[in-house]
Amino acid sequence: AGERTFTVHDWLFCSGHVKAFEMAGTDESLYPIAVLIDELRNEDVQLRLNSIKKLSTIAVALGIERTRNELIPFLTDTVDDEDEVLWALAEQLGAFLPLVGGPEYAHCLLPPLESLATVEETVIRDKAVESLIAVAEQHSQPDCETHFVPLVKRLSQGDWFTCRASACGLYTVAYRLSSSSIKAELRQHFKTLCGDDTPMVRRAAASRLGQFAKEMALEDVKSEIVPLFKGLAMDDQDSVRLLAVESAAPIAELLSQEDVEELVMPVVREATKDKSWRVRYMIADKFAELQQSVSPKINRAELVPAFSSLLKDVEAEVRAAACQKLKVFCDNLPEENRAAAILDDILPCVEALVSDSNQHVKTALASVVMGLAPLVGKESTLEHLLPMFLTQLRDECPEVRLNIISNLDAVSKVIGIGQLSQSLLPAIVELAEDQKWRVRLAIIEYMPLLANQLGVDFFNEKFNPLCMAWLADNVYAVREAAASNLRRLVEAFGSDWAKDHLIPKVLAMSQDPNYLHRLTTLFCINVLAGVVSADIVNTSIATALRQLSGDSVANVRFNVAKTITLISASLGRDVVDQSIKPALQQLAADTDVDVKFYANEALAAVA
Repeated sequence: AGERTFTVHDWLFCSGHVKAFEMAGTDESLYPIAVLIDELRNEDVQLRLNSIKKLSTIAVALGIERTRNELIPFLTDTVDDEDEVLWALAEQLGAFLPLVGGPEYAHCLLPPLESLATVEETVIRDKAVESLIAVAEQHSQPDCETHFVPLVKRLSQGDWFTCRASACGLYTVAYRLSSSSIKAELRQHFKTLCGDDTPMVRRAAASRLGQFAKEMALEDVKSEIVPLFKGLAMDDQDSVRLLAVESAAPIAELLSQEDVEELVMPVVREATKDKSWRVRYMIADKFAELQQSVSPKINRAELVPAFSSLLKDVEAEVRAAACQKLKVFCDNLPEENRAAAILDDILPCVEALVSDSNQHVKTALASVVMGLAPLVGKESTLEHLLPMFLTQLRDECPEVRLNIISNLDAVSKVIGIGQLSQSLLPAIVELAEDQKWRVRLAIIEYMPLLANQLGVDFFNEKFNPLCMAWLADNVYAVREAAASNLRRLVEAFGSDWAKDHLIPKVLAMSQDPNYLHRLTTLFCINVLAGVVSADIVNTSIATALRQLSGDSVANVRFNVAKTITLISASLGRDVVDQSIKPALQQLAADTDVDVKFYANEALAAVA
């Protein structure tokens, strides 16, 4: 008898698939493929998932023709599995085009993806739609009209809402690749979906409305899309309305400013007063995008009052969303009347938000409010903004204080660091001793900027004591940051300043009764050795290391050895031979195993 070629269906529907493969006497090189195909029907979900993820391997082994004629039909017939398997299948098929013969055969991939686009699980449908779009974009216009457009129509008229919801995502690509007569049909089908009885379908249509509009001629946008936009924005379901207002910006981009004012702005005004806070939240979140789509006149006359109303919204979530967009919104205002709009309309709302009852609102505001200073200028910053900053620096919420501290540089560029520090110094000193260690940490990270701008005399008088106090903090992260901060201060003020104002205070901690403070001395030496003069390293620092090598605490002793290893390149040869090596040799004979280990490492480093 002649040899028989087993098809994919043979393998998958025989009992004992791999065994059937062996009995068929098929080419042994295809055995691993038989195993993979066999796993497509395995009871173990993980095995099926693994096989799906290797579909491309199966397809390559089968060849282009057999993949089209056998594997794809099989996959189409077996879309009934666990969610993670179906999601993986939808993902794989999106990249399958080269394996079925390229764009000419793109339509072969549509049947299994169409089936996946109808399942109940949303994430699978979304992935199937994503893959359908990727495949459809490779269609020629005739192929699109022959194969893809009928698919879109079938899904649009499906009995289950899942089909119709998936169809909404396919109109943009179908419309782009179709002729004028087909486009008219697609617009009508999409209109029907926008009025679907099921809210989930209307939601899907609303979410795609802006994308669909971008593919249309201006006349069609005005005559067909705008009425749909208005209708969805007045839907009785807030989940539909909030997605409709998301389309306001892309639709506004397509229209003339007169049409925007007449057709879009009434919808926006109503959205800012919508009875559902979720709709108002969405319009607040998308306000900056909408702002870029309208003229300066509409910006000032329409959007500023609307944005002010969102800042005063009764719901904290809406106020917080508006606060997050405050800086961007003000940046985008027309330059000729920006300062006046901010001072007259925006700042009164902001002043009220500084003492808002909700900490999320205050935190969101504090993260952006400093950015208003460059927009209103020095005088207005001193008069209006600075009092707000002081209030926020003393806020009971640590995140508010943290956000203000982290953005002080925006204000310093406007009013000058001298004025800023004079106004904020009491608050900064208070925060340096704050009970929340993250607040203390934020102040430390801001110190180098203050140091560079204030100058050495002012810094020595006001902030040097704070920097030394942080070295003795009870939180390691604060002590570590304080030590790193010293390096940046030396880079700003120079080695001579360090010799007179820093090194003596740091090395004095080596005599502290608390071993943690003695360890901090070593951490400071690690970061300072590379920025201070060789004279300081070979005198003051070398002496301190020699003394600490005899510390009673093993943790201090082995950290001495680690420090010597780190700074060995900065130590002079005479100092190493006369002072450092004898100390390390003594540590190498220590009773503590860790001390001996690090001492030997250090001896090797200084050899």
